[in-house]
Amino acid sequence: MTLFSAKDLAKAYHDVPLFDGIAFGMQEGERVGIIGRNGAGKTSLLRIIAGEIEPDDGIVARGRTVRIEYLDQAPEFADAELALDCVVKAYDMGHGHLEDWELDVRARQYLGKLGIHEPDQSVFEMSGGQRKRVAIARALMSEPDLLILDEPTNHLDADSVQWLQDELSRSSRALLLVTHDRYFLDAVCNRIVELDQHRLLSYDGGYEKYLERKTAMLAVQDSTATHQRNKMRRELAWLAKGAKARRTKQKSRIDWIAQMEAEPKAFENRDIQIELGHKFLGGRIVDADDIGIELDGRWLFRHHTWRAQPGSRIGIIGPNGAGKSTLLNTLAGLREPDEGWVNVGETVTLGMFEQEVKDLKLNDSVVSNVRDIAEFIDVGVGRERFITASELCERFAFTGKQQHTLVSNCSGGEKRRLALLRVLMANPNVLFLDEPTNDFDLQTLTALEDYIDFFKGVLLVVSHDRAFLDKVVDTIWAFEPNGVIKEYPGNYSAYLEKIEAKRAELTPEEKKQKGKAISQTRNKKVSFNDRQEYDQLESKILKLEKRKAEIEAALGNPITGYEEMAKLADELVSVSKDVDKLSMRWLELSEKV
Repeated sequence: MTLFSAKDLAKAYHDVPLFDGIAFGMQEGERVGIIGRNGAGKTSLLRIIAGEIEPDDGIVARGRTVRIEYLDQAPEFADAELALDCVVKAYDMGHGHLEDWELDVRARQYLGKLGIHEPDQSVFEMSGGQRKRVAIARALMSEPDLLILDEPTNHLDADSVQWLQDELSRSSRALLLVTHDRYFLDAVCNRIVELDQHRLLSYDGGYEKYLERKTAMLAVQDSTATHQRNKMRRELAWLAKGAKARRTKQKSRIDWIAQMEAEPKAFENRDIQIELGHKFLGGRIVDADDIGIELDGRWLFRHHTWRAQPGSRIGIIGPNGAGKSTLLNTLAGLREPDEGWVNVGETVTLGMFEQEVKDLKLNDSVVSNVRDIAEFIDVGVGRERFITASELCERFAFTGKQQHTLVSNCSGGEKRRLALLRVLMANPNVLFLDEPTNDFDLQTLTALEDYIDFFKGVLLVVSHDRAFLDKVVDTIWAFEPNGVIKEYPGNYSAYLEKIEAKRAELTPEEKKQKGKAISQTRNKKVSFNDRQEYDQLESKILKLEKRKAEIEAALGNPITGYEEMAKLADELVSVSKDVDKLSMRWLELSEKV
C-alpha cells in the first residue's frame, strides 16, 4: 500500500531555496531515514509530508485511510494535561479494543522506559526534555500507519535510546525519521534518503549500506572528492567493526574474521592536521577532591575525586536528571560543590559548550560572531600556524556564502554549530562538552570528531550518542545509584560489555546447573556431517573475506567505471551476507565441537 507520494516539491526559507522539484514516496512497512546538513530542509520536508505546512510548489498525495503521526522537535500539549492521560488517549480504538487497565499499563510502561517515572504529573510542570519523552510515548501509543519522528533521540539518555531503537526495530509500522544517531539509523532504517544540494538521493539499506554506496559513487567522481571519500571510508570501516552498542550486529563476532580493509591513511590536508588545544598545560589542570552536590535533600553525587591528566578523554553517562551537567559545571568552577573542593589551574583555558545556546548576536553574520572571539588561532606548529575564523567556519561546513548569513536566519542546528565554533575559536586546552551532538548533522559530527582526534588537551563530554562516545573517549564515568560515579576504562561499547557481563553473572545454583548441562553436552558425540561441515567452514569464510577485501579495493579505485561500481557494490552486499550467515553457522557448530 502506498502511504504517500510527493511530486515536484519545492520550499524556500527567507528566499533561500531548501529543495526544488523533488519526488518522494513511501510504501507500507518501509523505514526511511533522512540525512543532510543542518539547514538543508530536513524538518521542512517532514512537516510537509505530515501536512503540518504547505510546500511552495508541488503536491503530496496521502492514502485516504492512512494515519500519520508526527513527532515534532518541540511537541505541544493541551492545557493542564497529565502525562499518563495524554498517552492513554492517543490509542486508536480502531486497532482493536483494549481494556482500560491494559491501556494504563502499556502507557506506564512506555513512559517508564523513556525515563518518566511520575506519569500523573502535568506536562506543564516538566522540562522540555521530559515533554519530548512524553510525546514519544504518545506517538508510539497511537499506532499509526506512518510514524514521522524529528530527532527522537534528543533529550534521551543512552538506555532510553537503546530501548526506543529496540521497540521500533520490533515494530512493523512504517517509519520516517531524521536523526544524527548513526547506530539508530543503521538498526532501524531499511532506506536512507540524503537531502543534498536541493535534491534527494535514495539508498537502499541502513546507514552502513549508505556509506558503502556513497563511497562507491564518490570514487568515480572528480579527484577533488578524495578527502570526502576518505572520510566516508574511515566512517564505514569503523561502523563495520560491530561495536557492542549496536545490537543489530552479532554480539559474538569471531575475532579472527577480518571485518574491513585496514583504515585508510588520513588524507593529508590542513583541515585534518591542525593541532588545536596545543596550549601549555601546567602541572595542575583540574583538581577535584571528594566533591559532592546535594539537591532537594538528595545527593546527586558524593566523594568524587579527580586529577585531570594531559590527554584525558572522559565520557559521562547516566539517567536524565542524575547530575551530569551539574558535575561539568562544578568541575569547571562555575558552581561551588556542597562538599569537597575544586581547583582549576592557572594555565587552563577552559572551553565550555552548554546545551543552551547563549550570547549569539542575531543581527550579525556567522563569521562576525566567530571573529568576536578571535581573528585567528595560533596553533604553534607548522609553517601555517595560524587558523583564521573563516577557515574554522569552513571546516565546520559554513561555506564562504553561508559565513555572511545573518544568524537570525540560521536554523536551530546551525546556531548550535556556531555556538560550538565560538567555544573552539578560543583555542581551549580543556574542553567540556554538554550534549554536543543534539541538533548536529552528520557532517558536523564528523568535523567535531576530527577536531577531537587531533585535540591535545583534556576532554570531558556528556552525551547520549553511543557512536560519538565510542569514537572520542577512552574512559566512561557512569552515574550509579546512591550518588556514586564509577569509572570504567574504555569507550561506551567496552562499558556495555562490562555491564552485560556483570548482569550475566550466575548464582552458585545457576553455575551448578550450567555445569551439569555442559557435562551432558560434552558426553554427546558430534556427528560426522557436523564435524566435516565445521572443518570446511573456516576456509570458506576466509575465501569470502578475501573476495570482500578485493571488492572494497576495487570500489576505492577511481578508474573503475560507474556500471562496474554498481555491480561490485551489489556483490559486496551479497558477499557480506554470506560471511554473516556462515559465521553464525560456524558459531553454532563450535558449541557442539
